[in-house]
Amino acid sequence: MELRDCYAEFGGDYKEVLSRLQREQTVQKFVLKFLDDKSFSSLETALQNRNYEEALRFVHTLKGICRNLSFTRLYESSSRMTGAFKAGDFENAAAGMPQLSDDYHQIIRAVEAYKTCREG
Repeated sequence: MELRDCYAEFGGDYKEVLSRLQREQTVQKFVLKFLDDKSFSSLETALQNRNYEEALRFVHTLKGICRNLSFTRLYESSSRMTGAFKAGDFENAAAGMPQLSDDYHQIIRAVEAYKTCREG
């Protein structure tokens, strides 16, 4: 699997990220680092604890990472959730979690498959 295929699998914009980061090796480095990022799990914990200030911080961080890496779908779902939190609409923000979770896990599965192909 090529990195371009990985991006196609989860609905990311490979051309955009490559134009931003300039080298495929750089894109690859940060995409693989995403597997270790704790923003998503921290967001889940914050929501479970109804700590909406922390949830906003974690979803906003996730949104920024997604923008930088051109993870289009996850960027869009995290952006909607960030907007709802900022508006104080905590119920609507929390209601966005299933879509955000689906988008996140789709990326994780694709990146893990890509990593396995590279190592294999």
